[in-house]
Amino acid sequence: MPERAATLANSPIKLSRRHFLGATVAGAASATILSGCSDAPATGTPTAASSEKFAAIPASEAPEVSDLRFGMIALTDCSPIVIAHEKGFFRKYGINATVSKGASWAAIRDSLSNGDLQATHMLLGMPIASTLGLMKSPKKAMVVPWLLNRNGQAISLKASFKGKVAADPKALKPMADEAKAAGTPLTFAMTFPPGTHAMWLRYFLAAGGINPDSDVTLATVPPAQMVANMQVGRMDGFCVGEPWNARVIAEGIGFTAITTQEIWPDHPEKVCAFTDEFADKNPKTVKAVLKALHDASVWLDDLGNRPEQAAIVSRPTYINCKKETILGRLVGDYDYGDGRTKKDDHYMSFSSRNCNYPQPKYVMWWLTQLRRWGMLTEKPDYQAVAKQVMRTDLYEEAMKEIGYKHGGLSNGSEKLFDGVTFDPTGDLEKYAASFPIHSMKG
Repeated sequence: MPERAATLANSPIKLSRRHFLGATVAGAASATILSGCSDAPATGTPTAASSEKFAAIPASEAPEVSDLRFGMIALTDCSPIVIAHEKGFFRKYGINATVSKGASWAAIRDSLSNGDLQATHMLLGMPIASTLGLMKSPKKAMVVPWLLNRNGQAISLKASFKGKVAADPKALKPMADEAKAAGTPLTFAMTFPPGTHAMWLRYFLAAGGINPDSDVTLATVPPAQMVANMQVGRMDGFCVGEPWNARVIAEGIGFTAITTQEIWPDHPEKVCAFTDEFADKNPKTVKAVLKALHDASVWLDDLGNRPEQAAIVSRPTYINCKKETILGRLVGDYDYGDGRTKKDDHYMSFSSRNCNYPQPKYVMWWLTQLRRWGMLTEKPDYQAVAKQVMRTDLYEEAMKEIGYKHGGLSNGSEKLFDGVTFDPTGDLEKYAASFPIHSMKG
């Protein structure tokens, strides 16, 4: 099995690998867990929308469709969509938006696929998996013309690991080996098997000599349910976006071992995704959305606006969490919960450092990891899939229409925390097979 995934349910469970073998990605949609913050579906209506009078939209740029429903999950990086809605930026470009909170990433994916949503907050790996039909995902071509953010996720561990494990995953290996030998392997949660949190967690564990497919159990849990599950002892660690890593510290349940920006500085994270069919039929609509997201992202990257951002996205309609829990890490103030503190320059960003350009190389890296972990059983056409998913044309056209000069395409190499360099111009299949720990097939 390429993924020992499970969806944790309400009833007490014994965490053995066998219990997780039959679980599927789709199970995440039906997970019900004790949770201090609701992640039930909700609809957002703008309560802080700007009353500014906007200039008329040129007829040549008017969206083909004006009424759009956007999906989001209860994570801080939903902010560009929420702020574009709340501050009237969608309205500025002729979009009448509704924002709907989903219960899980699988539910969000399915709602986009069936047309209930026209655009959505999404993990970068999800449009790739859906386009290729991986891991029982319904095969539906999806496109990414916009990266919503960089950085801002973390791997958290239960409190009993304090002082034993920090940023070095090698410290986890003896405990993982002991638990496996006892027949009760350590359990780590992520939010969606081919998603960002899964890949950061897998990369971290493997860098420490731990095979995530055979040495531990991986479980699939919606973001807002992570804290409650750690509290009742159903997991030893998790990877998720904020504010749930900060929340587990505030509750005294766990601590941050490492942030994802320490694994890969300025890594890509969430995206705004559309179906390929919708984007092809409605390019002006998609570009109107991108223009609004640009305005929202520039607003968000003014740190003076981040207290207001935290106040808005913390509402029950969106994240449903104390604004104070959200704000600290938004401005780079990291308390790891185990005595370490840091002023991090690589806090969550929404616009700076060419954040939003849909770089094809990121899809290529994802494909190498899907190959590494056996989720792709045959060599893909790396360049073709990257070009299909990442719609640089829509991004560039939209930014040209508003006169924004972006940083453009990048084929530069990327070095992760284990010292291994990814070169998107090199032999990608060789890179995928180069890791000492993998589950590669084919």
